[in-house]
Amino acid sequence: MRIIAGKYRGRVLAEFKGKDVRPTADRVKESLFSILTPRLAGARVLDLFCGSGALGIECLSRGAKEVYFNDSAAESLEILKKNLSLVGEHGEISRLDFRACLSSLRGTFELIFADPPYACDYLPEILRIAKERDLTGKNGLIIYESERSEPAAEGWQKADERRYGRTYLGFFRRSEP
Repeated sequence: MRIIAGKYRGRVLAEFKGKDVRPTADRVKESLFSILTPRLAGARVLDLFCGSGALGIECLSRGAKEVYFNDSAAESLEILKKNLSLVGEHGEISRLDFRACLSSLRGTFELIFADPPYACDYLPEILRIAKERDLTGKNGLIIYESERSEPAAEGWQKADERRYGRTYLGFFRRSEP
């Protein structure tokens, strides 16, 4: 796993051992970030199921101002800390269930990455809490990675969707003024 572009381009990140964790493939990351690059300069980003931190660190590499990392697994956060150290960066880090994390946050985010285990169906809850807490403001995006196409919840619209093999990326934004 490597950083694709930006000031840390080519840096190799620490990964998980075994097959229990599914990091976002480099091909998917390249496509994702070619879409998001115009939004990254100075952005505030939330990596809700951060794992190794690869998505959030890619954002920092490409000019994001701040990344908030969250994961409920202690092992994930240890690897995240190692990876942040590898690139000389820092970020807010929490070890919370995604619901508690979303409920505790203040302010808005230009981008929220949600890449839960594929067997989980968390999108409706994520969208509900994000709407209640106004976490994206009117222009922010929630990028949800799953193994199937996901519908938008009330008050949201699917701005885009991309499929890469068995990986779907849904881009959701508020539909209300």
